[in-house]
Amino acid sequence: MTALPGRRRSAQSPAGAPDGLPSPGRFAHLHPEDGACLMEAAALLSSGRFTDSPAGAHPALAALARVVNDSVGDGARHALWPLAADLADAHPSGRAFAPVLVGTVVDAARLVRPSSRPLARYGRACRRRADRVTRASVGGAAARICDLLWWRGPGRRHLEHALRVLCAAPDAEQRLSGVLRQAVAQAREHPDEWAPGREVSRNRQARGERWGGRRDAGASPEGS
Repeated sequence: MTALPGRRRSAQSPAGAPDGLPSPGRFAHLHPEDGACLMEAAALLSSGRFTDSPAGAHPALAALARVVNDSVGDGARHALWPLAADLADAHPSGRAFAPVLVGTVVDAARLVRPSSRPLARYGRACRRRADRVTRASVGGAAARICDLLWWRGPGRRHLEHALRVLCAAPDAEQRLSGVLRQAVAQAREHPDEWAPGREVSRNRQARGERWGGRRDAGASPEGS
């Protein structure tokens, strides 16, 4: 691959990752020279902006990617780095994606704590939510508001609880990496034709030429 113009190729560029990206790092960063988390790298590839909450990214998928990025060690983070390109292109459609994603993480946590009643309850709640929105014929602004309220309320709480369980597992890195790969694969199975950044695959190189020197000065309220 050709390195993006205006940027020096990272000395630690993992195999399979687009050249010219900043080095993988934990947490949020002020500038690409300091490194980047997975979502910051995905934002550079998709729009040229340096932020860990890029426009068009599904909030549940972005939240999962940020936690996994910050919770694994350097070796696992390097192995996950090629997912930045997949995250840049992943714009899942369908109202059921968020409860399905959260349910997937909850199910992974239940493998660690099979007797956990809260996790069992959260899993049932996610499945009910996914079934309900799949069958619903109502769309538009009202549906989007309901989905946002679910994600910012019970959806986020269920995800955070499950991730705490996974982070405490002896083999946390393997489990966290696996659940993120599974979530990205699910997101890319059903791309949204109207999502921002849909043309990323065709225009990534052209857009990448614009991000050298650009930065997002404002800190994200949901940063890494």
